[in-house]
Amino acid sequence: MTFDEFAAAQLPAVLRFATALSGDPELAKDLVQEVLIRASERWPEIGRPEAYVRKMVVNEYLSWRRRSWRLIPSAAGSCDAGVGSPDPADGYAERQTLLAEMAKLPRRQRTALVLRYYEGFSDAEISDVMGCTQSTVRGHVFRALATLRVELAEPRPAPALIKEGR
Repeated sequence: MTFDEFAAAQLPAVLRFATALSGDPELAKDLVQEVLIRASERWPEIGRPEAYVRKMVVNEYLSWRRRSWRLIPSAAGSCDAGVGSPDPADGYAERQTLLAEMAKLPRRQRTALVLRYYEGFSDAEISDVMGCTQSTVRGHVFRALATLRVELAEPRPAPALIKEGR
């Protein structure tokens, strides 16, 4: 398979993956463009192009914030409303809230969640893509889900302040 054939066939899937990872369609386009340029230069050396390009996207995303001239991903406007919700606005609001909270997660935790729940990867596959151990992957997923559970829990009333009389 030539690079041009691969790019034509896989571009939509790679863009969807990068968008899910970054939370921003414009940033995803930049990530994919950067990755495909580098992949085209090494194309004859690449054995499994789908896995190789996916790993390149993950690495590029994880190193993206180290570059001071780039923007931090925004969750605004990145996904459609949820299906099956009686009021589409409710589903959209819930999805936007989730994306906003995911954008606050550390990049490695967010990456592990996207690979697990968006791509459906196993711990072994995630550890290969992220270059870490399976126990580290499980730790990233555990901490990310724990953070999201706390942040997305129903708001609790603030405790009343006790005023001391002096």
